[in-house]
Amino acid sequence: MPLTNTLKVQRAKLGINQGRLGELAGVSRQTISSIERGEYNPSITLVLKLAQIFDTSVEEIFEYF
Repeated sequence: MPLTNTLKVQRAKLGINQGRLGELAGVSRQTISSIERGEYNPSITLVLKLAQIFDTSVEEIFEYF
């Protein structure tokens, strides 16, 4: 079952690019890009960190079908 996300939308709300989000989350720009494209499922730790960065719930960013 795929994990979908709204990372691109969340980034746009903050006005940051993939590189900056990667810096804030402690991962590479390529990792953020892979997550956005659905090619990489992040760890629980990274998911929680992203939710904290965006000041929102995990469910607002990720959805598992």
